[in-house]
Amino acid sequence: MRHIKEILRLKFELKLDNRQIARSCNIPHSTVANYLRRAEAGGFAWPLSPEISEADLEMRLFPTVPVNRDIPMPDFKTMRTELLRYKHLTLELLWQEYKQAYPEGYQYSWYCELYGRWAQKLDVYLRQEHRAGERMFVDHAGPTVPVVDRETGLIKEASIFIAVLGASNYTFCEAVWKRDLPSWIGSHNRAVEFFQGVTTITTPDNWKTGIKDSCYYDPELNPTYRDWAEHYGTVIIPARVKKPRDKAKVEGGVLIVERWILAALRHHTFFSLAELNGAVYKLLILLNQKKFKKLDTTRARLFEELDRPALKPLPAIPFEFAERKKVTVHPDYHVEVDHHYYSVPYKYQGEQVEALFSEKTVEILFKEKRIALHTRSYIPGKHTTVNEHRPEKHQDLKWTSSYMVDRGREVGPATADVLQRIMNERKHPELGYRSCLGVLRFGKRYSNERLEAACRRAIVMNAASYRSIKSILENALDREPLEPVEIPAAHAEVHPNVRGSAYYRKEEEVA
Repeated sequence: MRHIKEILRLKFELKLDNRQIARSCNIPHSTVANYLRRAEAGGFAWPLSPEISEADLEMRLFPTVPVNRDIPMPDFKTMRTELLRYKHLTLELLWQEYKQAYPEGYQYSWYCELYGRWAQKLDVYLRQEHRAGERMFVDHAGPTVPVVDRETGLIKEASIFIAVLGASNYTFCEAVWKRDLPSWIGSHNRAVEFFQGVTTITTPDNWKTGIKDSCYYDPELNPTYRDWAEHYGTVIIPARVKKPRDKAKVEGGVLIVERWILAALRHHTFFSLAELNGAVYKLLILLNQKKFKKLDTTRARLFEELDRPALKPLPAIPFEFAERKKVTVHPDYHVEVDHHYYSVPYKYQGEQVEALFSEKTVEILFKEKRIALHTRSYIPGKHTTVNEHRPEKHQDLKWTSSYMVDRGREVGPATADVLQRIMNERKHPELGYRSCLGVLRFGKRYSNERLEAACRRAIVMNAASYRSIKSILENALDREPLEPVEIPAAHAEVHPNVRGSAYYRKEEEVA
C-alpha cells in the first residue's frame, strides 16, 4: 500500500505522467495505469484522508468478489479426478458442461479462480497434475533396516525400494539386500506386478548403476535397464541432477514410508528378509487404505478410479534379468563370459559381439542378431562348444595345431614342445589356441631367450601350461640352473639320535 500511495503522490502532487512514475517506482507503466484506474473507481482524492487505513485502502482498491451462495458451487473433487483421468480434458470444457447444467452458474474466469483456490489448499505432492497411468516414480529410502542372522548373530542392513504412481500416489515398497542392478531390476518387476500394470513413463533418480550418463539432453541408460523398459513397453526418463522436484512424488513417498512403516517397525527384530517383507507388506496395505489429510479418499481408492484403468497390461512373461557385455571373438571362436568360454560360429572370429547373459542362458549377438545360445555354466576356465560352430577343415583357418607348433619352433625346441603338449591336452585343438598365443606373447614381454629357458624348466617339472610358464617368468626361475640337486640319503648325517649299525651288532654279541 505504501507503493500505491507513492504513485498517487507522484501523479497528483508532482503531476508526473505514467511513464515517469513507472521509471521512478521501477514498475511497468501499465501497472501504474491500473492502480490509477482503481483509485479513480474507488473515489480517492489526494491527499488521502488520515482516517483511511492501509486495510481500507486495499479493500477499496482490490475488492474481493463475493461468492454467491445461491449459485451452485462446482464439484472440485470430481473436476480434479476428471482432469487426471483424461489427458486432453481442459477446465474450459468442464466449465461449459457446468454452465449447461447450471446456466446461472459462475462465469469462466471466476470458475477457474475458485478451482485454483481449492487446489492450493491441497498438499504440494497432491497438487502435481500427473495423468492417470502416466508415471511411476522409483527410488530407495535413505534409512536401512537391520536383519539379524539367527546362527551367527551378525547384523545385515536391508535397503528399502519404493515406487509411487503419479496420479493416485498408490505406493509399493519392499526390502532388498543390495542396491545393485539385479536387485534394482527385480524390484521393478515386483512393483509392476503389485500395480497389475505398467505406466507410460518410469522416472528414477540418477542412480549410477541404472543411469550410466545422467546427461540432461540425452541420458545414457544401462543396457539391461533399457531392455527392461522395452520388455514392459515403458520409457525411462530420469530426474534431472539436483532437481528433486522432478520426482517429488517418490520423495514424498519415501518420507511417508519412513514415518508410517519403518518408524512403526523400529522396535521389531527381524531374522530374515522374508520376515521383514511380510511385516512391511502388512503396513503397506494399511498405508494405501489410509485417508489423505486434505482429501476425502485413499490411495487405494484413487488407484482403482484413476491409475488402474489407465495402466498398460503386463506382458505374458516377466522380464528375466540379463546383463550385457561387449566381447571379442578369439581365434578359437570362443568368447569369455564370467571366466567361462562359449563358442560362436567360427566365421565371426576377430569380430566384436555382445554377450547377453542371464542366470540360465548366455546369448551371443552380432549387430543385434543372435548367433549363438548356450546354457549358462559357472565353471571357470572351461569351455562350452557346439560342434556346428567348428570349421569343416582346420586348414581353412590360419590358427591350427601345426601352425602354433611352427611358431614355437621359431623361439626354440622347448617352446615348440610345450605348445604341442598344450594342444594335445585339449579335446578340440582349437581350444588350445588361446593358451598357445599367451605363451608366445611372453617372448615379446620377457624375450624369446627367457621364454625358451622357462619352457625347458616347465618340461623338466612336467608342468607344460600357460600358468606354469607365467609363474616361472614372474619369479625369474628360468635363470636358475636346471641341474638336479642331490638329496642326501636318510640318516646319512650322524648326530646323537642316530645309533648306527654297530649298536645293534653289540647287542647281538652280548646275546
